[in-house]
Amino acid sequence: MKQGYLLSAIVGLLWSLTIIVCLTIVMAFSTGLPVRPVWLVSILQGVVVGLVALYVSNRWLGLLVSLLLVLGISLGEPFGIRLGDAMPAQLVGLVILVLALYFPLRIMVHGLPFGRLTRHQFEEGIVRFLTGFGYVFFTAIVIVPFYVMLMTSVKGQQALLLNPLDFSIEWDKGWGLFRSYQELFMDHNFGRYLTISFLVSVATVFVTLLFSVPGAYAVARLRFKGQAVMSRSILLIYMVPMIVLALPIYVGFSMFGLRNSLFGLLLIYPVTTIPVALYMLQGYFRGLPGEIEEAGLMDGLSRLGVIWKITLPLSLPALASVSLYVFMIAWNEFLLAFMLLDDPDKFTLTRGVTMLNSSEVPRQHLMAGAVIATVPILALFLGLERFMTKGLTAGSVKG
Repeated sequence: MKQGYLLSAIVGLLWSLTIIVCLTIVMAFSTGLPVRPVWLVSILQGVVVGLVALYVSNRWLGLLVSLLLVLGISLGEPFGIRLGDAMPAQLVGLVILVLALYFPLRIMVHGLPFGRLTRHQFEEGIVRFLTGFGYVFFTAIVIVPFYVMLMTSVKGQQALLLNPLDFSIEWDKGWGLFRSYQELFMDHNFGRYLTISFLVSVATVFVTLLFSVPGAYAVARLRFKGQAVMSRSILLIYMVPMIVLALPIYVGFSMFGLRNSLFGLLLIYPVTTIPVALYMLQGYFRGLPGEIEEAGLMDGLSRLGVIWKITLPLSLPALASVSLYVFMIAWNEFLLAFMLLDDPDKFTLTRGVTMLNSSEVPRQHLMAGAVIATVPILALFLGLERFMTKGLTAGSVKG
C-alpha cells in the first residue's frame, strides 16, 4: 500500500462507500424513492475518482473528468433504479456524489507522489481519510435520528400508515405540516409543561450554585481536616445508579408528603447536580492565582467579600459552563419526574412526552413532543457553547 496510486485507490474506494451510503439514505428520506447503494459501481467510482484526484493537478479539469467517469460507470442506474425514474432528483444526487467524492479525495491525496511513499506521507494520507470518515460518520449518527424524528412529526396519519419509512416533506400541506405541534399546545397542555420545565431547571441551577460555589471554594482554598478525602470523594454519588435509589426516594417522599409536588423535585434535583458542579468549580478555583485573593484580604475584605468581589467575577466563565450543564441535566431528567409526579398539571416536559407514548395518541404527536423537548436545549447549547469556551480560556488567563 505504500505506493501513491495504491493508497489513492484504496482511500477512494472506502470514501466512496461512505458517501454512497450517506447519500442514498438522504435521497430515500427526502424523496421517498427506493434508492439503494450499488456496491460494485460505488467501488469502481471511488477508485477512479481517487486516481483522478492524484493524477490531475487542475481541480476543475479533475472535477469534469470525475463527473464523466462517474456517469459512465453508473450505466444508467446510479442509485439502483433507472435514471429515467425521477431524473431531476437523481441528477442532483449525481452532482452531489461527484462533488462529495472529488473534493474530499483531492484533499486526502494532496501532496502524495504517484510512486513510493515515505512513512510520513503514508500515515498522513490515512489520517486524512480517518478524519473525514469520522466527521461524516458521527454527523450522520446525530443528524439522521433527529431528521427522522422531525419528519415523522410533520407527517399525517394516513401518510404514516401508507409508508412508515417515507420521510419526505409533504409541501402541499402548507401550514398543515405543523398540525401536530398545534394540537400538542392546544389539546395536550404542552405550553404548561414547557413553563414548568423551564422554572424547575432555572431553580435547580440557582440552588446548585448557591451550595456548590462555597463548597468548591472551601475544598479548593481552605485547609481543614479531611479536605483531601472530600476532594476525591465528591463524585462518589455517581457510582450509585439512580435506579437503585429510586425506591428509597419514592418511599421517603411518600412518607413526608413530598411526592407529586414540584417542591419535591427541587429538593432532589440539586442532590444529583451539586456533586458535578462542585467537581467542576473546584478545579477552576484552584487555577486562579491565590495572590489576588490574598491581596484582597490584606485590603480589608472578609473571606466572603473576597469570594463575592474577586473570585466570582473571575469565575464567570466557569459559572456559565456549570449553569448550562446543570440546566441540561434538570431539563432532560426523566426517571425522578416519572416516579414522583402523577398530576398532569405538574408534569415536566419529559414527563409530558411519555404521556404521548400511547396507542391512543398518533405517533406524529409523540415525535413532535420529542422535538419540542429537544430543540430548546439544543439551541441553548449551540448558542452559548462557543462563548463559554472562549470565556473559560480568557477567565483563566485573566487571573
